[in-house]
Amino acid sequence: MPADPAAPVPALDSLLAADPATLSGATPAPPATLVIFGAGGDLTKRLLMPAIYNLAAAKLLDDGFLVIGVDRLDGDDEWFRVRQTETITSFVSDRSTRGATMDEAAWAWLRQRLTYVQGDLQDPRTYQAINWRLNDGAQAHGNGSAVFYLAIADRFFGPVIDHLAAEQLLREAPDMFRRLVIEKPFGHDLVSAHALNRRILKVMDERQVFRIDHFLGKETVQNIMALRFSNGIFEPLWQRDHIDHVQITAAETVGVESRARFYEVTGALRDMVPNHLFQLLAMTAMEPPNSFSADAVRTEKAKVIDAIHPLTEAQAVESVVRGQYAPGRLHDQALRGYREEPGVAADSATETYVALKLFIDNWRWAGVPFYLRTGKRLNTRKTEIAIQFKQAPYALFRDTPVAGLTPNILTLHIQPHEGASLQFSAKVPGPVVHLGGVEMQFRYADYFGASNNTGYETLLYDVFIGDNTLFQRADNIEAGWRAVQPVLDAWAAGRGEVHPYPAGTAGPLPAERLLARDGRHWRTLT
Repeated sequence: MPADPAAPVPALDSLLAADPATLSGATPAPPATLVIFGAGGDLTKRLLMPAIYNLAAAKLLDDGFLVIGVDRLDGDDEWFRVRQTETITSFVSDRSTRGATMDEAAWAWLRQRLTYVQGDLQDPRTYQAINWRLNDGAQAHGNGSAVFYLAIADRFFGPVIDHLAAEQLLREAPDMFRRLVIEKPFGHDLVSAHALNRRILKVMDERQVFRIDHFLGKETVQNIMALRFSNGIFEPLWQRDHIDHVQITAAETVGVESRARFYEVTGALRDMVPNHLFQLLAMTAMEPPNSFSADAVRTEKAKVIDAIHPLTEAQAVESVVRGQYAPGRLHDQALRGYREEPGVAADSATETYVALKLFIDNWRWAGVPFYLRTGKRLNTRKTEIAIQFKQAPYALFRDTPVAGLTPNILTLHIQPHEGASLQFSAKVPGPVVHLGGVEMQFRYADYFGASNNTGYETLLYDVFIGDNTLFQRADNIEAGWRAVQPVLDAWAAGRGEVHPYPAGTAGPLPAERLLARDGRHWRTLT
């Protein structure tokens, strides 16, 4: 029986799985050492260590599991353990409102497996120390396998990979794997993405590389394939004859905050579109794979991105809108504009919002527009995929009080509440024919008792077992950059205005006109 639909649904926060027991249906991962570059950073504190703790609490880590934290901060093993104890204590305290308590046994088990290497990422001696620690762990625990997690600035990706290769740390053996996890950004344009992939694949095989995108750990994202391919009511309609258009939205209420140094040279397009939004597009538009093997799924996703119709120079301006948040208000709170944020240039032209219209040149989707938008300091936090079906003929209702038909929209909700909803028309009770819009909803929290999570547990577990399905392949990365390169080129040539929009609103007005030209409109951000 599903949970009471009227029960309150926890709000999404920075936490991971609310109940580690929900992870425990799988087989424990094989023994391995997780080497975290950037162990003193925010990503490790907010996401990686809590995810590892949840995996330990769910008993999904082998007794031979070890962690080596690497950073330039002064410290030793005990310093690292104390620091991570504070992290997990805070993590558990934050979710205590849901009845969570510290799993003392799980943390004690994990704590003693934490070690630390202090060193400069450019210094070969750092990698010699890591090698020594790995050999020491192999002798003590019979564990020679390792996962290298690059939780560091992207400018260090290449040098770290080169040093790992020089120290022979990427070399595998029949009973020992070596894998690399890379956080985005995967390059800054097509040229740099291609160069990074060449640099990686010069010293590693593609199967060893895990380009991580936390969106793909979301249950709703993974459920797209299950919803499409396991339900006979959806798949026959999932094509150009029945779908009018698709909208993909990733809206945030937060501003640039402390990330100005990164964001000023990145912007909304580079930060979100070739990775997050294109991955959602690929999952929505891909053809059925012949199996759920990693290569089969990733091949179909790559085909979709590669089939995005190349934008001409004119389309790169006409079909793309960029904006930048100006001072505004949200929930009676005054918000400063992007140019007033610390570290942002007073005349910055960096976009904090981007909307674009794309087409996919294949048989299934010919002529169906895909509208994508993402932005910061908007009026709500929401990520969703909305599939709007074509209207039914209106002739039957012409002589009735019905003024129009409710659009049929299937919405896949990714955050803040994971689930799906379907909007359709129904007769309003009464003696005359009058239609009203109604909605059916499914939420993971209602049916499965699962709270929202960032998906890092799922993704880390997949890395340990060697499942690449939810990770991007080199050709997928480059296809994404190839699709947006005309836009980057147009902007670099000074084309395309940056439209201001008040913080706390739905974005710049030209984004509305982008759809209005086609007789459509964005779904309301609420």
